[in-house]
Amino acid sequence: MSFALQSKSMDTNWAAEHLKVIRTLMERSALYRRALAPVMTLDGVLGAAAAVGGIAGGISTAPGFIGYWMAVAAAAVAGSFLLARRQALKDSEPFWSPPTRRVAEALLPALLFGFVLGFSLLLPGTAVRAAMAAAPEVALVWLPLVWVGLYGCALHAAGFFMPRGMKVFGLALVLGSSAWCLSGPLGAASAPVFGHAIMGSFFGLGHLAYGVYLYFTEQRGNRS
Repeated sequence: MSFALQSKSMDTNWAAEHLKVIRTLMERSALYRRALAPVMTLDGVLGAAAAVGGIAGGISTAPGFIGYWMAVAAAAVAGSFLLARRQALKDSEPFWSPPTRRVAEALLPALLFGFVLGFSLLLPGTAVRAAMAAAPEVALVWLPLVWVGLYGCALHAAGFFMPRGMKVFGLALVLGSSAWCLSGPLGAASAPVFGHAIMGSFFGLGHLAYGVYLYFTEQRGNRS
């Protein structure tokens, strides 16, 4: 009997905590939209500029491509963190709150796998590095598509704790990368340009489009 009462109490506490998090997320939806607009715009500018720089700079080897875009991703994460933290301080809100932890937990699995996959392709002695050595141009084609798909999955998962547009954006990335997986073969010379173009289109232009959407919908919300 005591075990049943304890279990019921734990379930009640969990439900209460879950409802509290949901209520907090709903109350802060406007704050999240204000924070997301500059974050998405920053990431979009970085992604688009990096794609142009990668093509113009002739980054065409698989290790160079992977290291280059992982560095771009690190810069985007750092910039997004600083912008989100600044917005939280501006609105006198705690940055690492329970809702923020829920969003981070939703993002982490897919993003972690994407990072490990890219890092393993750079690390000597791994199976995927050996497979890439046999056909390096393949990594320039499939790796960007995998990264986009994983990032879309991460955003879609986080979208359950954020404004609905985040789920739609994440799903669009998954569907877009899936569609490109069904495209025809590319020559070795076209692979680097294709890889940079995929990263620039999805991570660059995609983020920019979503950032502009958030900015204008926030502006309309403020006027109404």
